[in-house]
Amino acid sequence: METIDLSDPETFANGIPHEAFAALRREEPVSYQYGINTGTKGFWAVTRHADVVAANRDFEHLSPAPLGAVMFDRKELLNPEAPRMMIEMDPPQHTRYRRLVNRGFTPRMIAMLETQMCTVARTVSDRANQSLDENGEIDVVTDLAAELPMQVIAAMLGIPQEDHEKMFALSQRIIGFDDPSSGSDGMPDGAAMMEMYAYANSLGAQKREAIENGSRTDDIVSALLEAEVDGEKLSELEFDLFFLLLVVAGNETTRTAIAQGVSYLFANPDQWERLLADRSLVPTAVEEILRVSLPILYFRRTVIKATEIGGVPVAEGDRVLLWYASANFDETVFVDPQQFDVGRTPNDHVTFGAGGPHFCLGANLARLEIRVMLEELLDRIPTLTSAGPLQRGHSNFTNGLRQLPARR
Repeated sequence: METIDLSDPETFANGIPHEAFAALRREEPVSYQYGINTGTKGFWAVTRHADVVAANRDFEHLSPAPLGAVMFDRKELLNPEAPRMMIEMDPPQHTRYRRLVNRGFTPRMIAMLETQMCTVARTVSDRANQSLDENGEIDVVTDLAAELPMQVIAAMLGIPQEDHEKMFALSQRIIGFDDPSSGSDGMPDGAAMMEMYAYANSLGAQKREAIENGSRTDDIVSALLEAEVDGEKLSELEFDLFFLLLVVAGNETTRTAIAQGVSYLFANPDQWERLLADRSLVPTAVEEILRVSLPILYFRRTVIKATEIGGVPVAEGDRVLLWYASANFDETVFVDPQQFDVGRTPNDHVTFGAGGPHFCLGANLARLEIRVMLEELLDRIPTLTSAGPLQRGHSNFTNGLRQLPARR
């Protein structure tokens, strides 16, 4: 374990370091780690499924609020008045905020999007088929996985078609902060964040004006701006921050899940054949794709009150990293966890955060997008297969693919 540095994005250049995580789960499931990106202070690595679930729900002792949800310290958050995203809040502030934004994620709002998802997925697969006819090859990441999530988020937020590419590029600059190929200094791109804030502010102003003059449109932005909890609405800044979170998280994570899911199906053609023969397996296949794809590999907490995790004492101020990338392959929870099984049940993965106040707000939306795209591929490109090695991003925070060549 002395040779494994979980703080180094290059450790994840060839994928999740499963052997290292298995050794930690077996020998020291809550271990203190140092590395090149931890400075003088290391972090507790929580790797066992049961401990990740318990810690994820323990907001009384473990919090993202003091210094953020990623490995490095966001020291600006030490100011209690600093603007913060929902993933950086604790109850009761988080509870109020979540109750407000929940208004945009009602079953009715999600159901409204399903027809549009199917239309987009069909258009995307038709274009992919055309490219396969003309060029003999496509890139799953750009030609299949990227388009659907961006179109869905854009529809939810009322982003016009001409701005999709801009939002996509900004989200990549923001979430790719620890990938050396991005040219960043290991921190989120502040200029990209400010540009997205400004865009959100302008869009919000347009929607508020439409609401006031009676010409509102039926989209999530209007629902969010009108929502009230105990007489309070989202402030302008709160809306801007949520817009950024939704564009970045809703776009990048689902794209990764779809691309990674296809890569696993390429690597396990027998599982693809199972799906072609039995469509009733699609729902369990979606859960298995979510288990193995892991768009977000960890989230960080700061200890706000001394406690124990898995019987190990942790002190106030300590960093704690909840490694979902390890918990989803815990041998005590999953039979043959390295095996990709589209019929796996039960499947108690922690991809959406293992419950608690920070359970992913967009979980059902992501499930629906993956299902729609998977069904479309089964219907329209059933012979799709790998055309060469995939290219990964180099990140210990996100599990994205840069390229996945495919042919018929």
